[in-house]
Amino acid sequence: MIKLIMSQEQKIQKALTRGVENIYPNKASLEKILKSGKKIRLYCGFDPTASTLHIGHAIQIRKLAQFQKLGHEVIFLIGDFTGMIGDPTDKSETRKKLTREEVLKNSENYKEQADKILDFSGKNSAKIMYNSEWNDKLNFVDLIKIASKFTVQQMLVRSMFQERIKKNQPIYLHEFLYPLSQAYDSVAMGVDLEIGGNDQTFNMLCGRDLIKAINKKEKFVLTTKLLVDPKGEKMGKTTGNMIVLNEKPEQMFGQIMSWPDGLIIPGLELCTDLPMEEIKQIDEDIKSDKLNPRDAKARLAREIISIHHNKKSAQEAEKEFERIFKEKQRPAEMPVCKLSDKKYNILELLIKTKLSLSKNQARRLVEQGGVKIDNHKIKDNNQEIITKDKMIIQVGKRKFIQIRV
Repeated sequence: MIKLIMSQEQKIQKALTRGVENIYPNKASLEKILKSGKKIRLYCGFDPTASTLHIGHAIQIRKLAQFQKLGHEVIFLIGDFTGMIGDPTDKSETRKKLTREEVLKNSENYKEQADKILDFSGKNSAKIMYNSEWNDKLNFVDLIKIASKFTVQQMLVRSMFQERIKKNQPIYLHEFLYPLSQAYDSVAMGVDLEIGGNDQTFNMLCGRDLIKAINKKEKFVLTTKLLVDPKGEKMGKTTGNMIVLNEKPEQMFGQIMSWPDGLIIPGLELCTDLPMEEIKQIDEDIKSDKLNPRDAKARLAREIISIHHNKKSAQEAEKEFERIFKEKQRPAEMPVCKLSDKKYNILELLIKTKLSLSKNQARRLVEQGGVKIDNHKIKDNNQEIITKDKMIIQVGKRKFIQIRV
């Protein structure tokens, strides 16, 4: 393993280049400020639309941590207001609106999950803020003033809205207001920099425009690369390929091992602390057949699990993976789900046991032949399942759960 002791300048370069897609208005201007020794205030927002953060969120959290280690003020913003609206970005239909109670419940363990990467204690501790603190106080006059800084054309040019127009699907007015609400976060916190995935570029640049118009201040925007599958789809709840940060180590190991080989190098860059020099060497070794991609993927899994759990858990997870997949055995231990009802539709059962996050994902799993009950493959989405004690449900090659009635 290559070990590097980085200078302050090297740390700045890492923050500005590793996993970075773009910097607005430009990298040189932000680099000059960082090298001057000036401390900046930066943030990334997380809408609590689910009860756990996932591996895609960790990319942005890691970028926040790089700036925190440089001594800058970091804000971990929980979008308990914006989460109720629902970000329309890349959505082919309107998101389900959530209540304040639902988003707060979802975010209960966000700090615990992010704490593996960010430091929430000490002299330069990361701050947790909630955007309801200022958005709840806005009145209709305030909203009109903010809305006057944007045009309908700005919103309509967005690709997902154009697709909906072509399909004659509705675009609700509150979806236009989401970017405005996120933009106002920058104004309310007076930040110098916002970090987010490159799919959030439009929303973040709205914040840049608004803080210029209201506070006469420049705001930098740093977009990170996304961890995408070979089809270009990002890892997430909607696509059903999400790895949640509180996933058990053995499950996380199996999920990463199921990734296509094309995700090995992006995964090492975006999700681990391995030096880029070592990652480049791994890439060259794979291409020259000196390194089996499977071994590189196992290394990726160990590195990620070590960050979100610990090294011992990573080693044990690898041993369990080898035992199950090489020897084709069931896990030595598996989660238990207690059920009271005796009859379930297979899709409802997969959701009830948390083996699937949605009916759409559950339907795909059944159609692809990925669901077994006591080693019998389920082929019908409408099949009714009569539960029995110690029944074992298997999803894919790595997910098992035992039913207790």
